[in-house]
Amino acid sequence: MKLLIINPNISESVTCLIEKEARLAAAPGTEITMLTAPMGVAYIETRFEAMIAAYAVAELAATHAARHDAVILAAFGDPGLEGLREALDIPVLGMTESALMSACMLGKRFSIIAISRRITAWYRDMVERNGLMDRLASIRCLDEPLRDIASVQDDHAARLQALCEAAVSEDGADVLIIAGAPLAGLARSIKQRLPVPAVDGVSSAVNHAQSLVSLAPAAARAGSFAKPPRKEFRNLPPGLTQLFSQLP
Repeated sequence: MKLLIINPNISESVTCLIEKEARLAAAPGTEITMLTAPMGVAYIETRFEAMIAAYAVAELAATHAARHDAVILAAFGDPGLEGLREALDIPVLGMTESALMSACMLGKRFSIIAISRRITAWYRDMVERNGLMDRLASIRCLDEPLRDIASVQDDHAARLQALCEAAVSEDGADVLIIAGAPLAGLARSIKQRLPVPAVDGVSSAVNHAQSLVSLAPAAARAGSFAKPPRKEFRNLPPGLTQLFSQLP
């Protein structure tokens, strides 16, 4: 089984965090290809940044997906997820949706732990889009400036632990979602110190991807995720040009 994991932001250091957790989560024999967006921002906090990231992800997926069994978008917020599900014949998964589905199977109400206050509006949008607002206990976030996006876990370890504990004791969370690629692997490292299960988006996506590939679903030929119709296009990069040329 071959998984293509795309980091939709430009931070190679975050790609390393994602890859480490993905390889720990992957089953023996699962091969992982890591790619980093060649354009965009260091880390995604806003809807506008996510829009830019979705374009970068689309080109990478269009270029490289054919040699893989599933694609994973490794940014909390899943930029480009639904569009790529229309365009590709293999399963496409996102960190957000995967983490939310995992959390819902572990408890009734979940809280999300985030790296910044600005990012919380976008995360709330994602919970609503997945129809799970009635199960959201809270979104708690760091308020301190981030010195280095790759060192957030070390720089703010005590505060992140405190946010997790408050989400349980004050907000009533049954499950904690440790959100965002810069926090990849944190749930694994602190889960024994938490009173409720903690979910990581990367490991959730890897495990859900492996499950979906094993189920061998057929590609959609009807419904809202059927392939887009062929039409005139221009000035697209090579990967997207090839993808559009192959549409029915």
